[in-house]
Amino acid sequence: MASNTNNNGCVIETRGLTKSYKGFFWTKQKVSALNNLDLTVKKGEIFGLLGPNGSGKTTTVKLLLGLIFPTSGSVKILGKPSSDVKSKSRIGFLPEETYLYKFLNSYETLDFYGQLFNLPKTLRKERTDELLKLVGIASEGKRPLKQYSKGMLRRIGLAQALINDPELLILDEPTSGLDPMGARDMKDLILDMKNRGKTVFMCSHLLADVQDICDRVAILNKGTLQVIGTVQELISKNDTVEILARNLSKDALSEIERFIRDKKGEVVSVGNPTTTLEELFIKVVKASAK
Repeated sequence: MASNTNNNGCVIETRGLTKSYKGFFWTKQKVSALNNLDLTVKKGEIFGLLGPNGSGKTTTVKLLLGLIFPTSGSVKILGKPSSDVKSKSRIGFLPEETYLYKFLNSYETLDFYGQLFNLPKTLRKERTDELLKLVGIASEGKRPLKQYSKGMLRRIGLAQALINDPELLILDEPTSGLDPMGARDMKDLILDMKNRGKTVFMCSHLLADVQDICDRVAILNKGTLQVIGTVQELISKNDTVEILARNLSKDALSEIERFIRDKKGEVVSVGNPTTTLEELFIKVVKASAK
């Protein structure tokens, strides 16, 4: 099957994407939720979108999914406008809250979503068995969802997002409600999706999770893109150099780099020390609020 990405390899591409809402009825002033967003997500990467509450993340996700329409600008998903119905069959979506019919069990839930994608019965059965094992709840598959914990609901939510074997996964707070081991399993699953050639676009408030698995990140605040780049680019302190050396005596540790080889030490690496994504996030949000 031919790829649905753009010629430049973009799975998601926005240009000047803007969304405004009407204000209160007694004023004509509009409320801007998203301002002139230019964003590209390449095939096969894990892209993280960060921002405080009210920053425009949810608006961005809704625009990507075609649930709302932009005031101006454009958005393409898999090379097609976000309003294109056919492209939806190649997208998997995990919302922030897992809204599933609580009286169905996992098998019935996945079978239902498989029918929405017109999957044959045999394929639905095959995919359901595979996905329940993948997300680690196969042994709980016969229990109704009303008996599931929030963490288990996140797992079945991810499984339903994968039932159609999508090219693009859009995940909103994927580790929400999971204990540390469950969160690690979820991150491993996301990395596995990348290894299978899928593209992942995720929003999260857990900055350590984003730092662990994302190739690139963007930070929004007040509806405006503040920074974008690889995690390493953004958290490197470029005005400071760090030298990692070994086999040096205590006296030699006080010497500067040009003396290391004279002291018969080994320069293991020379690079830029890093901050954390959390520190960068707080710095960017505070700076943009001034």
